[in-house]
Amino acid sequence: MSTYPCFSIADESSFQEVALQVFREQSKHVKVYREYLEAIQVDPLTVGRWEDIPYLPIEFFRTREVIKEGLNAEVIFQSSGSTSTQSSKHFISDTAWYIESFMRGFKMHYGNIDKYALLALLPSYLQKGDSSLVYMTDHLIQASKNAFSGFYLDDYASLAKALSTLKVHRHKTILLGVSYALLDLSEKFPMQFPELIILETGGMKGRRKELVKEELHAILKSGFGVEKIHSEYGMTELLSQAYSRGDGIFHCPPWMKVRIREMNDPFHFVDHQKTGGVCVTDLANQNSCAFIATQDLGRLYPNGSFEILGRFDDSEARGCNLLVDF
Repeated sequence: MSTYPCFSIADESSFQEVALQVFREQSKHVKVYREYLEAIQVDPLTVGRWEDIPYLPIEFFRTREVIKEGLNAEVIFQSSGSTSTQSSKHFISDTAWYIESFMRGFKMHYGNIDKYALLALLPSYLQKGDSSLVYMTDHLIQASKNAFSGFYLDDYASLAKALSTLKVHRHKTILLGVSYALLDLSEKFPMQFPELIILETGGMKGRRKELVKEELHAILKSGFGVEKIHSEYGMTELLSQAYSRGDGIFHCPPWMKVRIREMNDPFHFVDHQKTGGVCVTDLANQNSCAFIATQDLGRLYPNGSFEILGRFDDSEARGCNLLVDF
């Protein structure tokens, strides 16, 4: 049984309790978050509900070390960034938090990983070397204990051959990949593998023209002969992931929730099914910051599921230029 309280959350009441506990700790012991709360004049003692907890702009993961005072980083994950923006860094004091979070999250959505072959197509992330996505995928590959599981970099021929063999043997298979590489594979080695789970992680990384999600998924469905394209929503600054099983609607694990803020007023939140900025509460982020205002645009539904619609116009990839900077 887990010793981490967030993984025992079973209902709204327990989420409320753990979220407030994490907030109290981080408002005292995470320097950048403490300073941010002071700058926006929020007294942590006056916050009595998780819905009233302020979200730290994600840009501070680019400019500051977001970690509890007195802790050292066991590993530092870094975003892909670009030539024009500084990469985000997530200082992880205990990788056991991350491992338990992604293993539990995967199991909730797909069942035991050892029932699958997991083939990964993440060339740009692998070449960088400090990606949280690669770290997660590597652990899932090892846990799958399948001879075909692994990273295929840009070896499309070997990957297509492996997929063909798995199809013949009717083995449950997940192909996890960045968008541009999945497009490349579907063009070079089109196939009809209806049982295949395509799990795209988004991102053209400047390699191909950006496509709207519907167009991307239509091309991939045709290229692989599948009815749906699954998606994973995660980022360097989070230790949890939300998954979509093919309808573009993401579902969170019990210790993660999404809210939508107004586009021009980051301290107010919109009603369900209205578009705004995505704010994430990820209680697995015990030792950094669990409350993050992202630069993604989204829409929230009454059951807690959400949809990603893009990013703020004219914004940096990991910035939040709407909130106070110091």
